Amino acid sequence: MSRIGKKPVAIPSGVTADIEDGVLTVKGPKGTLTMGLVDEIEYSVEGEEITVKPANDTRRSRDFWGMQRTLVSNLVEGVTEGYSKVLEITGVGYRAQAQGKKLKLQLGFSHDVDLDVPEGLEVKTPDQTTVEISGIDKQAVGQFAAEVRRWRKPEPYKGKGIKYRGEYVFRKEGKKK
Repeated sequence: MSRIGKKPVAIPSGVTADIEDGVLTVKGPKGTLTMGLVDEIEYSVEGEEITVKPANDTRRSRDFWGMQRTLVSNLVEGVTEGYSKVLEITGVGYRAQAQGKKLKLQLGFSHDVDLDVPEGLEVKTPDQTTVEISGIDKQAVGQFAAEVRRWRKPEPYKGKGIKYRGEYVFRKEGKKK
């Protein structure tokens, strides 16, 4: 039994959910999100909640149960509150600048790194060493944050690089003399 899967997903006021042709559509104040439904799981919209149950007693349907409930919950939370990730840049001369639908990074390479911001995401740089990525799709926000971080992961000796806010960077002691 899935402890997470058993809980119904509450639909807040101002949010609507529809199931049509194997697609769950959730509309809210921040936008609309859709998700393809899995055959092994039964989805139902009843009143002010969405319930998720396994369609049969196979191992695969039980495996999908809790994950599918979490994905439905992420859709509802995304259209009501949205998601955001904050990246911090540490290092001399390392900086970031948001320019419309582009993010320009200076990370110690001989060239600047220009990244196109995916559709549906918003990138802000309140200062040169902070990048705020926000949007309604949790997966898209996390994926773009990971792509930005990939350019300069934090290194263990001086801590230089791009890290998530609140991330702990394990520091190593330098060479002994």
